[in-house]
Amino acid sequence: MTRPRLCRRIEFNPSISYFKPQGVPLRELEVVEISLEEIEALRLKNIEGMDQIGAAEKMGTSQSTFQRILASAHQKVTDALINGKAIKIIKTDGKR
Repeated sequence: MTRPRLCRRIEFNPSISYFKPQGVPLRELEVVEISLEEIEALRLKNIEGMDQIGAAEKMGTSQSTFQRILASAHQKVTDALINGKAIKIIKTDGKR
């Protein structure tokens, strides 16, 4: 039996749910899904300028887990930008 996922503290709730390349209909694009916790990690690190320790504490997670969340977010955003994919922001509880 796997360990249950812990709740992360997320202060940012985006009003939009998609980003996509201009001039290409969404139906023609591959979609990369990014969770709210990944968005929050990007926000804390890159917008708020927090260090990894402080950001991990703010999200209520360990430093190593924060780093894994951040690395996953960077990989997904980079994939979307480099390969011309749409980004869909999803809820972390599985609801879309």
